[in-house]
Amino acid sequence: MQLFDIVAVLLTLAAFFSYLNFRYIRLPTTIGVMLIALVFSGVVIILGMLGLHVEDDARHMLGSIDFNEALLNGVLSFLLFAGALHIDLDDLRAQKRVIFILATFGVLLSTVLVAGLAWGIFRWVGVPLSFMSCLLFGALISPTDPIAVLGIVKKVGAPKSLETKIAGESLFNDGVGVVVFLVLLSLATGDHAMSAGHVAGLFAREVFGGALWGLVIGWVAFRMLASVDNYQVEILITLAVVAGGYSAASAAHISGPIAMVVAGLLLGNTGRRLAMSETTIGHLDTFWELVDEVLNVVLFLLLGLEVLVLTFTREYLLAGLLTIPAVLLARFIAVGVPVLILRPFRSFSPYAVRILTWGGLRGGISVALALALPEGPARQPILAATYLIVVFSILVQGTTVPHLVTRAKG
Repeated sequence: MQLFDIVAVLLTLAAFFSYLNFRYIRLPTTIGVMLIALVFSGVVIILGMLGLHVEDDARHMLGSIDFNEALLNGVLSFLLFAGALHIDLDDLRAQKRVIFILATFGVLLSTVLVAGLAWGIFRWVGVPLSFMSCLLFGALISPTDPIAVLGIVKKVGAPKSLETKIAGESLFNDGVGVVVFLVLLSLATGDHAMSAGHVAGLFAREVFGGALWGLVIGWVAFRMLASVDNYQVEILITLAVVAGGYSAASAAHISGPIAMVVAGLLLGNTGRRLAMSETTIGHLDTFWELVDEVLNVVLFLLLGLEVLVLTFTREYLLAGLLTIPAVLLARFIAVGVPVLILRPFRSFSPYAVRILTWGGLRGGISVALALALPEGPARQPILAATYLIVVFSILVQGTTVPHLVTRAKG
C-alpha cells in the first residue's frame, strides 16, 4: 500500500472507532479506541481462521508501518511538545526534586528490579533469557508513557501537587528511559566497547545535551514569536521547533524527547506570558490540543491493531501475565523508596505512592522500543510480554485510576 492509502485507512478507522466509543462505550477516547481496535483485531483473526484472507491484508498493511520509527522519530516529538506546552512551570519547579529523582533514580532502580524478576520468570516458564536481555526489557518497560499518562491525569481530579508529579515525571522519564535502553542495546549488541566512564559520558551527553538544545531552540523561537503578531506564522514557528528541533537532536545523538519537553515548557510559560497575544494563545492552544488528540487516537489505534503482527505462544503468554505484577511491584519500590527518603523533608498527598504506582501507565514508547530490539531469541518473548503489560496498563490501570484518586480524596 502507498503511504497515502495507509494514512487514509488509519484516519478512517480512528474516526469510526472514536464515534463508536463516544456513542456507546463512553471511555476516554484513546482507551476506547484501543479497546475497539483490539476487538476488531480479534474479529480479523477469527475471519482468517474461517478461510477469509482479510488477516493477511491487515498484516501486510501493518507490516509496512515501522511503528518504532513512526513513534520515536515522528509522533513522539509532537506529543511531548504538546504535553509540555500546558504544564505550569511554577508548579513543576515546586516539585522539581521529586520529579528529577523519580525520572532518573526511579527509572534506573526499576530497570534493575524488573530485570531480576523477569530473569526468574522467563526461566521458570521455559524461555531462558540472558540477564542483559532482561535489563533491556527492564529499561523499555520502566518509563511511564507521557502519551498514556497525560490524557488520564487531566481528568482524574488529583491534588495539584500529585498531578504535577505524575505529569512531570512522565514527560522526563521517557527521555531518560530511551537513553538507558540505547546504552544497554549498544552494550548488548557489541557495537561499541564501552567503559563505565564512556557509558556515563554518553548518558550525560544525551540527557544534558537534549536539555540544552531544548533551551536553545526554545529561546530562538521565543525571540521570533515576540517580534511578530500573526498567529498563523507563530503556529508555523512552533511546528518548526518540533520537526526541525527533533530531527537535529537525533542527528546530533542527543535526546530529542528531552529537548521537546524543555522547549515546550519554555514556550508554554515564558513564551505565553511575554511573546504571544491573547489571540495567538487561543489559536495555539486549540491547534496543539487538536494535534495531540488526533495523534493520540491514531497511536492507540495502532497499538490495538499491532496484536495482528505479534507472535504469542503459551510460554510467552504466561511470562507476559506474570511480568505484569512484577513490573507493578518494581514500580511500587522505585516510587516508594524516593518518597520514603524525601518524606521527612516535604509533605506528600495521602496515597501518593499508590497513585504514582497505579497511575504510571505504560504505552506506545515501550512497544516501540521492544520493536527496536534486534532479531534473536529474546525479541519475540520480550515483545509479547511488553504488549501484554501495555494493554493491561491502559485498559485496566487507565480506567481505574480515577476511582483510586476518588477514594484517596474521600
